[in-house]
Order: sequence, then C-alpha cells, then structure tokens
Amino acid sequence: MESMVTERLLKPQEVTPALFDSFERYQEVKRCWRKEDGRWVLRDIAFIEQWDAQDYQKLCKALKEIIQQGGAVWGAFCEQALVGFAAVRCERFGSTQQYVQLAELNMSLPYRGKGIGSRLFCRAAQSARLFGAQKLYISAHSCEETQLFYHKMYCTEAEEYNAELVEKEPCDCQMEYRL
Repeated sequence: MESMVTERLLKPQEVTPALFDSFERYQEVKRCWRKEDGRWVLRDIAFIEQWDAQDYQKLCKALKEIIQQGGAVWGAFCEQALVGFAAVRCERFGSTQQYVQLAELNMSLPYRGKGIGSRLFCRAAQSARLFGAQKLYISAHSCEETQLFYHKMYCTEAEEYNAELVEKEPCDCQMEYRL
C-alpha cells in the first residue's frame, strides 16, 4: 500500500470538506502520558476520538489559513484519496526564533503503521528547514501510540514550551525535532 502513496503540497482551493470524504480519523485511546512531579508517567486514560463534519470544517479553515500565511500543508494520496496530511506553520518563535510548529500530522485509520506518517513527517521537516527554523515544535497528543511515533522519529521533550499551545491543549506533550 505504501508504494502506491504519493505526497504533494496542497493548494488552498483543494482544502474542502470533500477532500476528507474517505479520511477516517478514528482512534481508541487507552493510555496517555502525563507529567506529574516533573516526571512522565503512563496513565490509564481511555476515550474514543473521532472527527465529525464540524471538525472537518474547522480543520479546512485552519489548513487554508496555514497555506495562505505562507506555511505548508502536505497531503498523502492513495490514488485520488487523501490518506494522511501534515501542516507546518511558517511563523518562527522561541527565544532565538528557532521553532516553527508542526500544526497537524494525521493518518487515516487504515493507513497507519505503513510508514506514510514518517514520510509526511520528513516532508514537514523539509518545509521547516525552508522556513529557516532549527527545530520543529510539536504539541503532540499524549496517547501512547502517538508518543511512540514521535519518539521513533527522534523527537524529544521541548527545551522551551510555547505557553499559547500549552494553554490550548494542556494534556499534550510539548516536543521538538532538531532539523
């Protein structure tokens, strides 16, 4: 399946709810990481995450804004169907303007675990380098599987936390990837 998948940059006019017609954003979360007393612990925290039409509307608006502001949105396609996407903001931040944000990295359920997410992550890193960043900043879902993926990609806990992103998603793990 991986060999049939191609990645390319998306244009704003392509980013419509119809693009996500066959995209399956579903995840059964069983355990999540939490920082307690300065150390990371894995806790039994179970829930189901599934996007609905309203979530896709909000996503389309956010992705279009990223592109229109000069960022990059990569799509992974199997034939004509979107199976994964990654979005990188171009605005730099941090004490030395070292970071740009990996705003999105999502795979459709049937395509997870096939190396496509790793390829999209590399495309996102490529865009971050073009934006002049030294590090990719990730406010990552704290679930066990997501954290395994980012650690496999050599991401580490962020040296500097982005307060705005922490406030927006307080349970996320703040991570970075050195470019």
